[in-house]
Amino acid sequence: MSELKTMAKTQLPKLDTLSMVTMGLLMALQLVISRFSIGNNFIKFSFTFLIVALLAKLFGPWWGMMTAAVVDVVGTLMTGGPFFLGFTVSAILGSLIYALFLYKQPVSWGRITLASVIIAVVVNAFLNTLWVTIMYRTPFWSLLPLRAVKQLIVTPIQIVLVYGLLKSRVIQTIQERLNR
Repeated sequence: MSELKTMAKTQLPKLDTLSMVTMGLLMALQLVISRFSIGNNFIKFSFTFLIVALLAKLFGPWWGMMTAAVVDVVGTLMTGGPFFLGFTVSAILGSLIYALFLYKQPVSWGRITLASVIIAVVVNAFLNTLWVTIMYRTPFWSLLPLRAVKQLIVTPIQIVLVYGLLKSRVIQTIQERLNR
């Protein structure tokens, strides 16, 4: 809770040129990766969570949340699909949760697991199911079990992939260069 109070008092961190370019490239990569999602409107899987976690780790909650919102809106505009503000809220919350656990913190299995489980339960299983039921007028309780099972399957995979990405030497080198 103290992290939220501190976050509310701080100003938006300034970015140097390298940080802006890195952030822009990661946002573009997220848009490209999102095009390769698997599934339909009710159950969908993609690897964009890796970029969300990376942006949150490298740039913190404010920039992470802003990039999540921008990528969500731009991605929707690019596909021509229906825009729904709830999914933008979910994207922002997911980025915030990753940032609260990962920004300026050592990468650990515990932090990544906790962040991923909270995102899986609160954002993916509950909120996104709510948004889908509102958009497509389907019963919440009929979709929730299927989407919860999906989260039980994909969350351990996401934890391993996020840990591997954030512990990779390439990402650690990028983080060192950004922190100079």
